[in-house]
Amino acid sequence: MTAYVLTVKCASCRGIVAAVSGYLASQGCNLTDSHQYDDLRTGQFFMRVNFASETGVSEDQIRDGFAAVAKDFGMEWAIHDVAHRMKVLLMVSNFGHCLNDLLYRWHIGALPIEIVGVVSNHHSYQKQVVNHDIPFHHIKVTKDNKADAEARLLALVEETGAELVVLARYMQVLSDAFCTRMSGRIINIHHSFLPSFKGANPYKQAFERGVKLIGATAHYVTADLDEGPIIEQDTVRITHAQSPEDYVSLGRDVEAQVLARAIHAHIHHRVFQNGNRTVVFPASPGSYASERMG
Repeated sequence: MTAYVLTVKCASCRGIVAAVSGYLASQGCNLTDSHQYDDLRTGQFFMRVNFASETGVSEDQIRDGFAAVAKDFGMEWAIHDVAHRMKVLLMVSNFGHCLNDLLYRWHIGALPIEIVGVVSNHHSYQKQVVNHDIPFHHIKVTKDNKADAEARLLALVEETGAELVVLARYMQVLSDAFCTRMSGRIINIHHSFLPSFKGANPYKQAFERGVKLIGATAHYVTADLDEGPIIEQDTVRITHAQSPEDYVSLGRDVEAQVLARAIHAHIHHRVFQNGNRTVVFPASPGSYASERMG
């Protein structure tokens, strides 16, 4: 049986769940997992359904027939083949902990993606990337060549067919135009001290203030720097006995875990943008083992 994921977003009203499940059943499909959320504040409805075709009905047939159902409810919808591995372009600067973590998870199959390349404004991780048989692209960025560098990056996205760009501690600011064009397709990771501790050495600043929690945030990138819709967050407790170096080490660990979980949610189509917020459904049966990462 071929497995699929159906995602639905539309205005809330009666009959949506019945219409979706009824149509899939009529096509000989078995629903193996389903989640829905009705946002009473915004009036928006979100639904994610795992299903399998048990009678040999093709994806095109299912898609063509569902279009009529979707039209009745004004749905934004998509059907995804579960076997498809999303094409992902990773970007990194001089901090490699997130990149190293993602490469390992990809290597052992915990993160089922196709890494189409790694982009960096430095050469620090070129050898490591090439040793994984992944294309490495050095795009130098200066204050005088930012437009040209970004044009090269956009061309690379087009050439590789990248469906998702991951800023794995990439320390260059992307332009508003690039972020708008790639809306919903760029994920960033950073410490969660913002906006309290900005700029250089945020962990040192946190140490000096005696904070008791270190956290990380993964979010979609928008024109508002570090303020896009949040996908995943986590924290780790610290004590007075730990040093600024301990803060940095713990921060790296939580950043890597949060970024991996955010990517995992995105590639399995569990994340829906809801204005400035997100709806993130739980992992489906069968993906729980890879969801418990870190």
